[in-house]
Amino acid sequence: MFKDLTIEQCDLHKYTFVDVRSPSEYREMTIPGSVNIPVFDDGERAEVGTLYKQVSKEVATDRGLEIFSGKLPAFVREFRKLDGEIVVFCWRGGMRSKAAATFLDLMGIRTSRILGGVRAYRHWVLNELKAFKMKPASFVLNGGTGSGKTAILKELQGEGYPILDIEGLANHRGSIFGEIGLTAHNQKTFDSLLLQELMKLQESPFLLFEAESKRIGKLILPDFLVEEKENAFHIFIEMPMKERVRHILAEYRLHEHHEEFVEAFRFIKRRIHSPIANEIEDELKVRNYGRILELLLEYYYDPRYLHMWSQYPEDRRTTIRVQSIEEACLKIRKLLPEKSTLLPTQ
Repeated sequence: MFKDLTIEQCDLHKYTFVDVRSPSEYREMTIPGSVNIPVFDDGERAEVGTLYKQVSKEVATDRGLEIFSGKLPAFVREFRKLDGEIVVFCWRGGMRSKAAATFLDLMGIRTSRILGGVRAYRHWVLNELKAFKMKPASFVLNGGTGSGKTAILKELQGEGYPILDIEGLANHRGSIFGEIGLTAHNQKTFDSLLLQELMKLQESPFLLFEAESKRIGKLILPDFLVEEKENAFHIFIEMPMKERVRHILAEYRLHEHHEEFVEAFRFIKRRIHSPIANEIEDELKVRNYGRILELLLEYYYDPRYLHMWSQYPEDRRTTIRVQSIEEACLKIRKLLPEKSTLLPTQ
């Protein structure tokens, strides 16, 4: 007989989690690292749900069993491919996960089920984030748009430095243009990924992450992380305009996403002095992205960056002037051990 586990009993790094909900439910939000082996596909779920609402629970249950029994051999084969201790879940620990766990148990596949399903997991994530206390002292990578902050973090992360890649977890670059060429995660997925990463990094000697505002696109950062940023030691990067423009062109590939770029510009046009905004619109017509970026950096992004820089006390910031991402990484590597000894463990 399968056993039920509370979400608190589930070791998120030990078990093999299987989401037996439909593919669309899985895409919307799941437990990070889980695989999707659905009891019903989206069409089947809609059919059973309609019968439940419009006819009766008994008729819906009979139809669900009819559908599921026809796919049982393939369903079991997918589970036999998995390694580790299997834990299944559905939306709220109801019929789908119970049916899956029961049939798997009959087939000799040892299985557990999450009580309360993914809904219980979501509540747990929110509670954990609300009460979260960061142990490592924090460094924040700051600097003007295009100065390669994300690339620097990825380079250092590849070398084993404790990095919290907030934009990577959000799948959004953090600015009004941040979703160009990307599909941002929803809040539920972002929260889950963020908590998972924070828990991994809790025993690190320090933590390095990029300066973000309270919002990344439509996503909202938890209050404790915003406060951590405000109280952290900031490393500001200064880099030549031409290099910054080159980074943006390489990363955003604006020639492939022209309409998205134009649409995003419309959101900030009113915040830019009219003659400059008009010049940008003229350059958009001929797709002169290099010049557009120079204007946006000089007249929109850099003034905001300078204002932000002035908000942090001198003993909590340093500025490194570099010509490239490689040089920035080199200087940051030298800086981190030196400064980490000055930061109190929280």
